[in-house]
Amino acid sequence: MRQSFTTNRKLAVAGLNPHAGEGGLFGNEEVEEIKPGVELAKASGIDAYGPVPADSVFFQALNGKYDAVLSLYHDQGHIAAKMTDFHRTISITNGLPFLRTSVDHGTAFDIAWKNIASEVSMFECIKLAAEYAPKFTRESL
Repeated sequence: MRQSFTTNRKLAVAGLNPHAGEGGLFGNEEVEEIKPGVELAKASGIDAYGPVPADSVFFQALNGKYDAVLSLYHDQGHIAAKMTDFHRTISITNGLPFLRTSVDHGTAFDIAWKNIASEVSMFECIKLAAEYAPKFTRESL
């Protein structure tokens, strides 16, 4: 949501291919798609960087170089987030006509009905939805 990403924040865009494609050596998505997208973001006033190799971008963000990382597919971002705090990671789905937050751990069918699941992630998910809901508009996604 645009309201949640204010000015003066550094956004890193993770590369899709190993080592962010090495200038086309390991795929051309970075050169043909990601880099032009980063440039468009910069032109619209977003302090964006990338593509940054995915094997190091999350570590760099955790240590303050970037305020947020845009990962390009599900597991790329979830692995890094879950390693940082498995129980408090939240997913926000952009591009929908409604606000959608969800827990990152999945359905946990392996422990369903055993009375051992933690409620922490669901609680964090609801708190985030409550925080964002007053700011939500269709145009904000």
